[in-house]
Amino acid sequence: MKQPGPEHPITITPHAGRVRVRVGSVTVAETSAALVLTEAAYPPVFYIPRADARWNHFVPSSRRSHCPYKGDAGYFSLSVDGTERLDAVWSYETPYPAVAAIRDHLAFYPDRVDAIEVVP
Repeated sequence: MKQPGPEHPITITPHAGRVRVRVGSVTVAETSAALVLTEAAYPPVFYIPRADARWNHFVPSSRRSHCPYKGDAGYFSLSVDGTERLDAVWSYETPYPAVAAIRDHLAFYPDRVDAIEVVP
């Protein structure tokens, strides 16, 4: 486990507006309680509470990955009206203490969904 610091900063802040994730015309998640995780030089990532996802579109995946700063991630594919988006969503079930705020949240690959909309 590595700790965020000056050489690899990680910040997690609440997002003030709504965030909506769509596949086609179907909203698969929407919330007014998103978190924004900013990590080093990577683009910011919205983390949406699991409670705000439409779980009938989520299919657990066997894919797993490890981040030395955040922990082990599990993945979900999305299935919407016959459209499959493999491993489009990830989540840290037991994130490391430095990023504990993202527990019970989901993040979406922008190139595997049709839109991540920020709604004021």
